[in-house]
Amino acid sequence: MTRIDNSSTTHIAWIDLLRIIACFAVVVSHCCDGFVGAFDSDRVSFLTGVWIGSLMRPSVPLFVMMTGVLLLPIPKHYTLNGFYKKRVLRVVLALIFWSLILPICSFLYYNFINPLSLNPLVDSTFYTSESLIEKLTTWIFNFNFDTVPLWYIYMLIGLYLIMPVINNWLLDATKKDIRTVLILWGVSLALPYIKMVAPILGYQGNYGNYELLGGCDWNPYNTFYYLSGFIGYVILAFYLKKYPINWNTCKTLVICIPLFILGYVITAYGYVLTQSYYPGNYAYLEIVWYFCGINVFMMTFPIFVIVQKLSMKPSRFLSAIAGTTFGIYLCHYIWVFITFDWFNTPTLPYAIRIILMSVATFIIALVISYILGLIPFTRRFVK
Repeated sequence: MTRIDNSSTTHIAWIDLLRIIACFAVVVSHCCDGFVGAFDSDRVSFLTGVWIGSLMRPSVPLFVMMTGVLLLPIPKHYTLNGFYKKRVLRVVLALIFWSLILPICSFLYYNFINPLSLNPLVDSTFYTSESLIEKLTTWIFNFNFDTVPLWYIYMLIGLYLIMPVINNWLLDATKKDIRTVLILWGVSLALPYIKMVAPILGYQGNYGNYELLGGCDWNPYNTFYYLSGFIGYVILAFYLKKYPINWNTCKTLVICIPLFILGYVITAYGYVLTQSYYPGNYAYLEIVWYFCGINVFMMTFPIFVIVQKLSMKPSRFLSAIAGTTFGIYLCHYIWVFITFDWFNTPTLPYAIRIILMSVATFIIALVISYILGLIPFTRRFVK
């Protein structure tokens, strides 16, 4: 979920639309998890979750790209400390608040409201008093089961820390320079799949460690480490903002639609195929759904380009909803589990359950985000 400075009165219409699309996609993807988690115990549930969930993978990369559009280049009047104070500090406050609130809400729900949930992802050991205390005291090290979406906030803080460093280079770099870096980043998007294939081709790793290109137990930083990950989406967004693609509508659709479809087929079918060949290997399953994988990029790029080309006028309605998306992202996760229980009806097809869960979760989280945004004290945690 991109963190946007809502103190600005300027709204970019297509960015508002893209924020809403990406935020809803995040909600849908999390609503699919309970069905994907069935795996072989309910194959129809698993496949439904995979086909719908795979369609939503561009959500996070789109948010990262919007961060690049809105925050780069950094205004010259910002000092490094000023940028960090404005961006990092405010996000850290939201991270602390929701890292404490979400585990408490989950504990109360599963102990006092619905202790008999049939969600396959739910384990009763997650919601004991001891586990609650652990979650409330160890959040600083990482997110936990109740705060899964907050992984993005940790990552976003990292992007904020590096953005001033690359800002000056981006201002001075030529179009060719930026394109060269993006090509190298594109190579890194294929590395996860090379890592999967390498053992089949005879690669035995180093002492049980199967990292590539210099990566090993004592060195997690391989050749492409510094040119990989989400920073590539930030640079790509800056590039597309500074050098918009000038394709006409026909050419845009002819290129973007097949590219998206191909990326989606690889993502969805690849996930099913990986689960069949490596049952129970969650690490390999996540590779297929990596946000920084070449197949997800193939889905993300077309959406960004198409929405960027839309001729839209600013809309108060879209801007109002877009202004709640940060809060929606932060508070929606517990409602994914609650709505799973609401619509866990055998007569409802799995796809319909996912749709109903997604719509209900999005609306409830929107209302919560809006209300919290009206209260001076809580506004800082959702805006």
